[in-house]
Amino acid sequence: MSITLEEISPEEVAKLSQEFETASLVEILRWAWDRFGTRAAVGTSFQGSGLVMLHHAVKAGIKFPVFTLDTGFFFPETIELKKRLEDFLGIEIESVRPEQTPEEQEAEHGPELWKRSPDLCCTLRKVLPLQRKLSELAVWITGIRRQQADTRANAAILELYKFDPLRDLYILKLNPMANWTRDAVWEYLKEHQIPVNPLHAKGYRSIGCYPCTRPAAEGENERAGRWEGFNKTECGIHTFLGSKL
Repeated sequence: MSITLEEISPEEVAKLSQEFETASLVEILRWAWDRFGTRAAVGTSFQGSGLVMLHHAVKAGIKFPVFTLDTGFFFPETIELKKRLEDFLGIEIESVRPEQTPEEQEAEHGPELWKRSPDLCCTLRKVLPLQRKLSELAVWITGIRRQQADTRANAAILELYKFDPLRDLYILKLNPMANWTRDAVWEYLKEHQIPVNPLHAKGYRSIGCYPCTRPAAEGENERAGRWEGFNKTECGIHTFLGSKL
C-alpha cells in the first residue's frame, strides 16, 4: 500500500507542503482524502492537536481510518478517553498492539525494561507495531506541532520518506497541525467541548505510557515530562523513517 515516486514526486511534495502553510485544516485533510482515500489514516495518541484534527475531519464528512498504538501501558484515563472519543465522534479507533504482551516482554527482557533501556522498550511497543501498520498505508496523518519540542521544530506539513528501500517504496507523512499553537488547540477543544484526558488538568502536557510520563513543570516544553532521567524526548515513531526526501 506504500507509494512510488511515479505516484507523487519529491518536487510535488515540496510544492504542496508550502501551499498547505496557508491552507485551512479541512482543505489539507480533504486533499489527502480525495487523492488517497482510505490509504490515508490518522494515527493518534489522544493529544490535543490530534483531537482537533479528528473533529475537523468528522465534521467535514472525511472518513479516515483512525488508529492508536496501544502499548499495553496506557494510563486508565487514556483507556477511558478512547471510548469517550469513539462515542463523541462516532468513529472506531483501531488499537495497534505489539507482538508481545507486557508479561511476555518481561519474561524475555526482564522487569521494567523502560528503566534500563527505554529506546528498546519504545521500539518493541511502538516503533515495530507502527512499521507494520504503515506498510498498509500511503499516508500517515499525525498531530505533531512544531511548538511541541526542538525535535519537531522543522516539521513540514507534507513530508516524503523512503519506507522500503529494497522495493523502492515510499510513504507520505502529513502533519496538518504543524503550524498550530498550543493555545489555538486548547481554545478549539474548549469551544467544541471535545473530551480530553483529565490528566492534562493535573499538569501532564504530553501523555504517553504511565511508567515514563510525569507532569511538566512551568516553563518546560510540552514533552519535558517524558522519560525523566534520560536524554530522550521522542519514542522513535517520528524519527525511525530517517531523512526526508
